[in-house]
Amino acid sequence: MMNRRDFAGLIGLAGTGAAVAALATPAVAQSSVNESTFDKIRRTKKLRIAGIPGTEPYYHKDLISGEWSGFCISMAKDLAASLEAEIEVSETTWANAVLDLQADKIDIMFGLSPTPTRALIVEFTRPIMNNTFTLVARSGIEGETWEDFNKPEFRVAVDIGSTQDTFARSALPKSTLNALPTFNDVTAALVSGRADLSVQVAMNSLATVKKNPSVGTIIVPTPISAQPTCAGVRADPDGRFLRFVDNWLEYNRSLGAMKTWIVSSLSLANIKPEDIPASLTF
Repeated sequence: MMNRRDFAGLIGLAGTGAAVAALATPAVAQSSVNESTFDKIRRTKKLRIAGIPGTEPYYHKDLISGEWSGFCISMAKDLAASLEAEIEVSETTWANAVLDLQADKIDIMFGLSPTPTRALIVEFTRPIMNNTFTLVARSGIEGETWEDFNKPEFRVAVDIGSTQDTFARSALPKSTLNALPTFNDVTAALVSGRADLSVQVAMNSLATVKKNPSVGTIIVPTPISAQPTCAGVRADPDGRFLRFVDNWLEYNRSLGAMKTWIVSSLSLANIKPEDIPASLTF
């Protein structure tokens, strides 16, 4: 039979247990908060990536099945398999991708260029490819150098927050810049005549003209300018995920897998291997 002293001792033990549990809870929560990207992927078996519809050959989303394809998806699937995980795709835009990384909505974003502004927020892998800057020009517009187009009478469309946006502000500061929300808006501006030119990296301009032959022609102004295309990852003190991705990139480049993934996705944008300029390397 339990007496009062025993009962009081039991209550004391219970209180101690509750206090221990209360002290332990923040530690568990803190551990979860501080979990590295690498450890989280290994634990959840999920590699969270971003996808941007209509940006073939980078990303393509089938409107009927909802399935994703494109060379960035092929890369992501192989990277996920190397981590013994599966991909989980979140739809986004080029402009929002860095914010999605920062907000921990995704673990990696393929196809980003390492601008200084972006590098203040996220970290970048080694280059996937070097992408040449070009112009998509409406019919009748001609020129050979960037300076030929650096005039107020040229209306230049770019998608906000993209590499093209940053480059246009640097290379064509005297032009009339028209910054639009999405890449599709840029194409629409060219088709409708609301823009004369659009700064696009080579892979994008090839896809734009193949999809809409009436939109204009591709001009590669001199001096030739190119931008590395990388993958972006969230800044992580552990750093293991970034190192892993860099090693994975170099390993697959040595096997020729990088070129295979890119070339096999060109058909999504009706691009042929011979259409790719020599300055675009991967």
